[in-house]
Amino acid sequence: MADVTQEERERAAQHELPEPDAAREWLESMMLIRRFEERAGEMYAKAKVGGFLHLAIGEEATIVGAVRAMRDEDYLISTYRSHGHALSRGADRNKVMAELFGRESGVSHGRGGSMHMFDLENRFMGGYGIVGGNLPLAAGMALSSDYRGTEEVTLCVFGDGASNQGTFGETLNLAALWDLPVVFMVTNNQFGMGTAIERHSAVTDLHRRGDGFGVPGMRCDGMDVLDTYYVIGEALKKAREERQPVLVEAITYRFRGHSMADPEEYRTKEQVAEWRKKDPIEVFARKLEEEGILEEGEAEKMDAAVVKSIDEAVRFADKAKFPPPESLYDDIYVLGDQVKGWYSVDERSAGVHPGEKERELSDKERGPTDAYGDAVEQASREDLGLEKASDQAQAEDDEAEEAEKD
Repeated sequence: MADVTQEERERAAQHELPEPDAAREWLESMMLIRRFEERAGEMYAKAKVGGFLHLAIGEEATIVGAVRAMRDEDYLISTYRSHGHALSRGADRNKVMAELFGRESGVSHGRGGSMHMFDLENRFMGGYGIVGGNLPLAAGMALSSDYRGTEEVTLCVFGDGASNQGTFGETLNLAALWDLPVVFMVTNNQFGMGTAIERHSAVTDLHRRGDGFGVPGMRCDGMDVLDTYYVIGEALKKAREERQPVLVEAITYRFRGHSMADPEEYRTKEQVAEWRKKDPIEVFARKLEEEGILEEGEAEKMDAAVVKSIDEAVRFADKAKFPPPESLYDDIYVLGDQVKGWYSVDERSAGVHPGEKERELSDKERGPTDAYGDAVEQASREDLGLEKASDQAQAEDDEAEEAEKD
């Protein structure tokens, strides 16, 4: 099992606490993620949440420490274990819960669910279900920031399993080659799904795996919100000011299984209990009490208030409406104003148009209801210029037949 060194522990012990109000906010944010995840698990068991559900219980310090080191204008892109990132970045907890419920008022209007929530307003660029699939996207965001001459930095979060994907090496190589302002944060929670890191990675010090690509590595105690904050802050500064991509390994642990469907047969209860002694919320709360920032019993009151807000989020989500069936084709895909392009084709009626325009068409404009009817086929052929080509080909064939007769 990976663990931080004695030297790293001593370094972490020297970190200064943030201002009292900020320290309380950090603790409250970690509590929010914990209680949100616990309730999400309960709702999944009650079939209120569909699909897959991956909880980050135990990884709260990794999330909050990293996000609090970012600037508002920075970009964050995550994996399928992304509820905490969305919440910590500023997404409304009611809307995040509604997204899990698949409701229209969710952050992705019920389209993304647990693994694919997105919040552009807070520059949370989404969770992604493809392991390692977010790495090249992060490089693209950093390339955009660099091209536009901004000071934005992209923080890309992924798991230890993703470090074995081909996208890892390819992306780190390009990031170093092009001097991109991006920080790659590998959340080493000891297991790629159900496979221990010693069994899936020849090099278990993951922060060293960028050396061969020209990406320097750093490591932090992901169970310590302060150490995570300072190390990620240093990495972001390096990427922002020196245009040097950095790979940071956060040593952490998930207290629950890979997903709600995980029987957890690959690890012992004793091992989990040992890691629970490092619970990031309890450790940080004790530290704040020792430093006189929290009064005795104040942490419990904060936690109770968070639980109450999560109760409200569940009520909000449960009362919210599902997306209407006729919105199925809305917002499928469209290029923005910067690049002109076609909408994705909605084939419910003739012609090329975005799905959300379907309900605005008249009966005459809509044509046959058969999505693959003659009108649709005709319109598609005309849009693609196939009719003219077909007529020309037919004329050439006719000429050839006449020549053979002669």
